[in-house]
Amino acid sequence: MILSAVLLAVLALGLAGWTFARNKARLLYAGRGSMHSMPVYHGWHFALWIVLPGLLAWGVWSAAMPTLVNGSILADPAAAALPADDMQRAAILSEARAIAADPSVFAFDPLSARLADPIRVAEGKWGTIGALLVLICALAGGAHAWTRVRAGFPARTRVERVVMAVLLAVSLLAILTTVGIIGSLVFEAGLFFKDVSPLAFLTGTHWSPANAHGGDISANFGAVPLFWGTIYIGAIIAMFVAIPLGLMSAVYLTQYATRRVRGWFKPLLEILAGVPTVVYGYFAALTVAPKVRDFAAWIGMNNPSTESALAAGLVMGVMIIPFVSSMADDSLAAVPRSMSDGSLALGATRSETIKKVLLPAALPGIVAGVMLAISRAIGETMIVVMAAGASANLSANPFASMTTVTYQIVQMLTGDQEFNSPKTLSAFALGLVLFVVTLILNIIALRVVKRFREAYE
Repeated sequence: MILSAVLLAVLALGLAGWTFARNKARLLYAGRGSMHSMPVYHGWHFALWIVLPGLLAWGVWSAAMPTLVNGSILADPAAAALPADDMQRAAILSEARAIAADPSVFAFDPLSARLADPIRVAEGKWGTIGALLVLICALAGGAHAWTRVRAGFPARTRVERVVMAVLLAVSLLAILTTVGIIGSLVFEAGLFFKDVSPLAFLTGTHWSPANAHGGDISANFGAVPLFWGTIYIGAIIAMFVAIPLGLMSAVYLTQYATRRVRGWFKPLLEILAGVPTVVYGYFAALTVAPKVRDFAAWIGMNNPSTESALAAGLVMGVMIIPFVSSMADDSLAAVPRSMSDGSLALGATRSETIKKVLLPAALPGIVAGVMLAISRAIGETMIVVMAAGASANLSANPFASMTTVTYQIVQMLTGDQEFNSPKTLSAFALGLVLFVVTLILNIIALRVVKRFREAYE
């Protein structure tokens, strides 16, 4: 609590320092060319020298403080009664911390209540010391920066270097995050493939992790039905809805709609991208799925199920229309006007110009939008959970209940599961396959975009 308050104090000091340094630099201004940097850069330089040392000290102390507090607690005479078992000790200390933060919390263990006061005292002591150190670092940095507020100091250069360093750090963080995700997937999937044959996993047609007990369990982890369900729902049915509707809406908005109509319809269309997927799931389960079931009964199917691949795919296609429409819209709008004018001048109709000139020229953006939509569709979970079902069926019947890779990942990693079992680790193997498929789709999209971009440049 004290460290949080001192963090706000450091930010307030930085804001005040920015104002004081900028005002001081303004007083140094004696005409054009008299200063190396504008006053605002001196303000930012001063503020950074307050905030960055303070944040660094705050982060270091926040990481070290739990260890220091634990040392003070264990040195207290009341801690002598703690059990030797690490799990029991951790449970008692956790309960004691909860009581220290909120005295109204009921103590299940009397020792937790006795340790609450020492914890409160230790946290107050080390929190105060940390707050003082943070303030000292911030003020020391500010004192150093204050001596640099002079006419010839290159404040702009220093500030831009810090900004570049921050941008580089953020870029590296994104790259390292991606590497970490890939590394965790590969490591956990490797543990899974120690017990299950990769060939059986990638080519088997029977998926029943609940029955995998002892012996050769590879036969129960055939993931082909999951891959088929993912492709059938997300890349076939959904795309059958999203591509025609998205592309035709983009053509209408860019080529036929008036400025006023476009101003209304384009935002309304893109609202679909902001609707939570759970809302689409409710819509699929309560509205679309019963209609699909009634239609299946009307055409003569026996005992049609409410859960079906068609219901999930239709709603998923509606959900990803904005991904196709928006990219196609931007691509069509970016085609040089001279190309369409030249086509019309040669006697082509508007529809012929759209089909033979505009769409081929905008094809890279359209393909990128379609690939983005497919990647979004195969990663969808909520609609599948509510409308497609949990049955791993290898069927081309759109009225049959199916499941996808994402649904099985959620099912394997939720609930009371043994983490080191093949059943749970199968989620990482499925995630790795899904990652590879998405990567391949992106590579294909990039190759297509590059090829057609070269053709029309």
